[in-house]
Amino acid sequence: MDQKTGVWKSAKGKGRTTPKGRQLDDAALSEVRTLLADMPRRRDLLIEFLHLIQDAYGHLSAPHLRALAEEMRVSMAEVQEVASFYAHFDVVREGEAVPPALTIRVCDSLSCEMEGAQQLMSALKAGSDPASVRILRAPCMGRCDMAPIAEVGHNHIDHATPEKVLAAVAARDVHTKIPEYEDYGAYVSGGGYRVLHALHENGDPEATAETVFESGLRGLGGAGFPSGKKWGFVFAETGTKYLAVNGDEGEPGTFKDRVHLEAEPHLFLEGMLIAAWSIGAEKAFIYLRDEYPAACEILKREIAKLVEQKIVQEGYIDLRRGAGAYICGEESAMIESIEGKRGLPRHRPPFVAQVGVFNRPTLVHNVETLAWVARILREGPEVFSGVEHNGRVGLRNYSVSGRVAKPGVYLLPAGSTVTDIIYAAGGMKQGHIFHAYQPGGPSSGLLPAHLNDVPLDFDTLQPHGTFIGSAAVVILSDQDRPRDAALNMLRFFEDESCGQCTPCRVGCEKAVKLMQADHWDQPLLEELCQTMVDASICGLGQAAPNPIRLVMKHFPNEI
Repeated sequence: MDQKTGVWKSAKGKGRTTPKGRQLDDAALSEVRTLLADMPRRRDLLIEFLHLIQDAYGHLSAPHLRALAEEMRVSMAEVQEVASFYAHFDVVREGEAVPPALTIRVCDSLSCEMEGAQQLMSALKAGSDPASVRILRAPCMGRCDMAPIAEVGHNHIDHATPEKVLAAVAARDVHTKIPEYEDYGAYVSGGGYRVLHALHENGDPEATAETVFESGLRGLGGAGFPSGKKWGFVFAETGTKYLAVNGDEGEPGTFKDRVHLEAEPHLFLEGMLIAAWSIGAEKAFIYLRDEYPAACEILKREIAKLVEQKIVQEGYIDLRRGAGAYICGEESAMIESIEGKRGLPRHRPPFVAQVGVFNRPTLVHNVETLAWVARILREGPEVFSGVEHNGRVGLRNYSVSGRVAKPGVYLLPAGSTVTDIIYAAGGMKQGHIFHAYQPGGPSSGLLPAHLNDVPLDFDTLQPHGTFIGSAAVVILSDQDRPRDAALNMLRFFEDESCGQCTPCRVGCEKAVKLMQADHWDQPLLEELCQTMVDASICGLGQAAPNPIRLVMKHFPNEI
């Protein structure tokens, strides 16, 4: 104690003049406020605000994240954890180098890898200046019919070659190309929105749901639940209800929803508004994957026209951008992302029909399903149910890629076999012999060519240890190795696991290591697969073992 002053002396140093932690930068706060303008500072808009900063500055700096946390009145930890969860956000910490101004993403999913994605990436790295151009491997971009794919900024280069990509870089051709599509005027002139108007004037929601149910329409995102029955569950709930569109078709090999949105967006939009009316939804959310910038721009334009024509009120349709997370294709993870959080799947029950967006009953559908809703109610249920093939009823859009002459989306009877699908796609590519196929995305694994008479529909593939999923059909030839294809799929799952549950997070990583061996340890792999199936929280971890199990079953000579 200081005898002269009678006070305890403090330790060396000056007193603190600021709170502990990262300090607020006034310039960064001003920049964030300018970007957010008069938008409401709601917590669920966090991901949208992160997109604004990323688009404006090319990265998310620590001062900007701190300023965003201040402006939204949430913790810095909350902003940081959301920003670092999504692949399309570049979080730059203090002292780290800012990424180059231009990023090239090269898809390395199965269809693109079969068409030379690795060679393309190597050539681009050799021919680019790393100080000005960043080259990243990326998962499926939903353009598998034009593989290999590279994205220069937001410009997708179809059938990419080093020359085409570098020419786009030199010309600074980095913006999205908007394809020709059926706009509002063309759609209305063909009878569009007449059904919606009639339902608003004198429609019966329960009868409408019954019509959809009688058509046999099931959820075409992969789950296959009867659509009309799902409507009934949500309709029966009380209070505020929502509709959420799952436009995050991130399953590699799947691109049917993109084709719908880029060609006839209003067919989908009318189906969505009919479904929302039928359940009494207070709002409709569209969650669209960030890999679809053209579809996003088209929807912005056409939703604005719906507001202008007073078909919907301003804000009734809420378009949200994903940010590069495959797991958000799982409906509860998508809902978490709509709420501005990390896309972590929820434990169920309760199911989203009872506890969905903002904990309210929510009807979730994918784009293709809602497009069919509009057609069924305009043309009658027989437009869907009147088609029968191989004992199966209905129609299905198959995304077809790989070793076929004409990759693309083909509308075929739901009972089509892989033989029918290859025929529709122009047969096998010249010089290739059919060897194996993926019936419904990586989650469905691989089947051998001799199983060519199985209808690719709901409930028909389960006896063979797989399922139709998103109907993403990838054809392999005698020039491809199923074991390599399976490894490609597991690497994808390893990258895209949200990490919430140990069986999936660790299981995918261990599986990749085991599959890289010259000879697979089959008993150990089977034990690992069973653990993942039994203990994973969501479908990612539960379905990831399918490529391993089916290769061990059908292609034992390879492993």
